Amino acid sequence: MADAKMPYSLNSKKVAEATTRLLHERGVTMLEIAELVMLLQKKYYPDLTMEECIENVESVLAKREVQNAVITGIQLDLLAEEGKLLSPLQEMLANDEGLYGVDEILAFSIVNVYGSIGFTNYGYIDKLKPGVLERLNDKSDNNIHTFLDDIVGAVAAAASSRIAHRKQGEREIEITGDTIEGNNL
Repeated sequence: MADAKMPYSLNSKKVAEATTRLLHERGVTMLEIAELVMLLQKKYYPDLTMEECIENVESVLAKREVQNAVITGIQLDLLAEEGKLLSPLQEMLANDEGLYGVDEILAFSIVNVYGSIGFTNYGYIDKLKPGVLERLNDKSDNNIHTFLDDIVGAVAAAASSRIAHRKQGEREIEITGDTIEGNNL
């Protein structure tokens, strides 16, 4: 039975490594995403550190659903750069068509991991487009980031939501001394 095909088995470590590698290859650093998190949360948590922001970005990126969205979105951007998509999808992605919307839908799959607060964080940062998001939206080079800009904004929004949930849990423990079941995002 040497010809028997091995059953498919996903290697979680390879998926995680591919996620961070693809972000790095597309020019996005953890620090840049963490800076977006800081922008979103500093007003609410003045003592928030960049290390906490980076830790929360890494925690978001450790989730399989997030990794799947990152890998899928970047792959679609790369295929669009290579001109390998069917028309009219090719033109929609190449021009970051405003009415396309699937890039935001993919981003929603990331922010949804941490609850509805992620949607408001994402909407705010997507409209503002600070830092790395401004660079990813710059259409002056040949890079296509139709999905990546939304993915990066969504990861930052999710990390911000994660911080908000954790800080609320910490406050409740301080006040009541009780931990809340299920608050281990």
